[in-house]
Amino acid sequence: MGGVAGAALLQAQWPAIVAAAQQAHQAAKSTHPAHFEVLTPEQAKEVEAICSRIIPTDETPGAHEAGVVFFIDQALKTFSADSKPQYDAGIPALNELTAKLYPSVKKFSAGTPEQQDKVLMEFTATDNQGASPRYNINPTAAGFFETIRFHSIAGYLVDPSGGGNRDYVGWKAIGREPSFSFSPPFGFYDKDYPGFVPYTKDSEKS
Repeated sequence: MGGVAGAALLQAQWPAIVAAAQQAHQAAKSTHPAHFEVLTPEQAKEVEAICSRIIPTDETPGAHEAGVVFFIDQALKTFSADSKPQYDAGIPALNELTAKLYPSVKKFSAGTPEQQDKVLMEFTATDNQGASPRYNINPTAAGFFETIRFHSIAGYLVDPSGGGNRDYVGWKAIGREPSFSFSPPFGFYDKDYPGFVPYTKDSEKS
């Protein structure tokens, strides 16, 4: 049921997701300093660091190369505006936990990748009953990681036909061919695709 509900929600929000991706795509490509409309520069720095551990850069480009932080900024302005309180509560909570685990590291973005992974693991850990976070994180902040995880994946894999992930890095990472994105009107751009048969009146007879 959760999967069906999630798919329905995603479908309902898809036009707004694509619009957010288009704005993010332009922001990511801009040569001018980034101007975030919802996130503060300080929040954006932490969001960028978190996303870069959710989808890290290794042998393939990650969330940083895809400009996911720009997508999230637009998401919080549009289809996911009601998630902003989770970011407002979650980022300070994550920084507080970082300093608790590593006293010399005051913010999540200042940690090493290994430290950041440890912080995220502890941030999402549950008690022995599998119920609440071990570090008494307030309920608003507790749902933050799942929200930013969803936003990161959406921003990384959103359909590039709407101006989505930068340079198709998300699709390339999962092995999807960027050249063929089938959507109406059909015909002129997919005529060279293997197996394509142009429509003729004779087609109706076959």
